[in-house]
Formats: sequence, structure tokens, C-alpha cells
Amino acid sequence: MSRIGFIGTGHIAAPMVRFLAAKGHDVTVSERNAETAAALAKGVGIRVAPNQQVLDESDIVFLCVRPGVAEKVLEPLVFRAGQQVISAMASVSLAQLKSLCAPAIDIIRTMPVGFLEVGGCPLPAYPDGDLLDALFEPENPVITLPDEAAFNYHSAIATFISGMLDMMSTSAGWLARKTGDALTAEFYTTQLLSGFLNAMPKNNAGQIDRELNALATPGSLSLQMKTDLRSAGIHTHLRAALDRIEAKLENSQ
Repeated sequence: MSRIGFIGTGHIAAPMVRFLAAKGHDVTVSERNAETAAALAKGVGIRVAPNQQVLDESDIVFLCVRPGVAEKVLEPLVFRAGQQVISAMASVSLAQLKSLCAPAIDIIRTMPVGFLEVGGCPLPAYPDGDLLDALFEPENPVITLPDEAAFNYHSAIATFISGMLDMMSTSAGWLARKTGDALTAEFYTTQLLSGFLNAMPKNNAGQIDRELNALATPGSLSLQMKTDLRSAGIHTHLRAALDRIEAKLENSQ
């Protein structure tokens, strides 16, 4: 088992901490989010320590602080040669990481999502996915990407989850107002989508469009929904949002 440390202990780090601790790894987390760190220590038996102690006691270090404070948090810390670093900070480039983490040079970028803890979370990896394979597969598939631009594209798509949740919230709210039962409305809305996606065949190019066309047949209510959303320009706005996020990621490199 590996000695693993986390600098930053929040929404992104906590599921990974629980997953890795359950695998038997020796995990130490930073004090940056004291409440979350304390809950993890109580729940899965990991240690909590100052940032430098986390580094000193770890061979593998996850960086999970907000990109906007990454330089402030990491610059005072002393990394060591041979240390393996995994960054979950979306807009901090590999070049920036190499500067901040020197003399450590074995650095990987990834973009985890909270459901990693239960499996099925695709993990984009750049420049190499071997360490992520060892830590998170087979429960979570690792996708090794050829360059940093491809990593940024995948990072942009990860933000689509918030857009989808926003639309689901509107849908569940509409149903709740009609029925007067908010709990059942949210359960039905979330279960409907999660069940459909879980049952959908994976690793088949074009499968999304095949499923869409099977639902949105001529004269169907599903076709009306598809047509109304497209007429409102939803897809144009979505592509524009992804372009803006991609540009923000590129400009931060």
C-alpha cells in the first residue's frame, strides 16, 4: 500500500480520500478545510496534518486546492525529488505544476468527480495514466490523453454536469409545483435519468444519438421536447459556453 497525501481537503478530495482509505492506503490530509478533514479522520481513520507534514509523510501527493490560490499555497512548500504528484486543479498547467512542485517531476493532471467513490467515474489523465490506473481502476476507468489541449477539452465537458443538474432542478421543481410533493418529484426526476444512463450501452460511438432517436420518434412527446429545446437555442448556448470555458482554460496555461 502507498503513503498518500492530500493538499486541500474539500469537495473534490473527500471522495478520493474515502476511496483510497477503503483500499488500505495510508492517507494523510491537510488542515485547509478543518471541518471536512475532521469528518474524514473520524469516518475513515486518516491523519490530519499541516501542509508540509503532509508532503513529508507522503510518496504520492494529490493537489486539490482552488486554482486561484494554488501559487499561494504551494510556493512555500518543499517537495522532494521522486515524489509523485497528481493535480486535480483544472486550470493549472503542467508547466506551472512543474515550477511549483520542483524538484518533483513525476506529475499527472486529472479531473475527478464526486461519484468516483462509488465507481464509474472516468478520469482523464495527462501526460500519463499509469499511476491513476494503479490507484483507481478497475472501479474507475482512466483515459490517457495525448496532449494538454485534449485534457482541457475533457475538463470543459466535466462542467456540463452542473448544467445538467441545473436543468434537472428546473424539471423537478416544475413537477413538484404540479404535484405538491417535492421529495417524490426530485426522486422521480433523478432516478429517471440515472436509470436510463446506467442501462445505456457504453463504448459505442453514436450511441447517444441512437438512444435519442429511439425516444424522439415522429409525433412523440419526446420529439416535441427535443424540438422545443433546439428551437430555443439551447445547443447553441451550450456550445458557446463550452467554447468560453475552453478559452478560459487555455488562457490560464
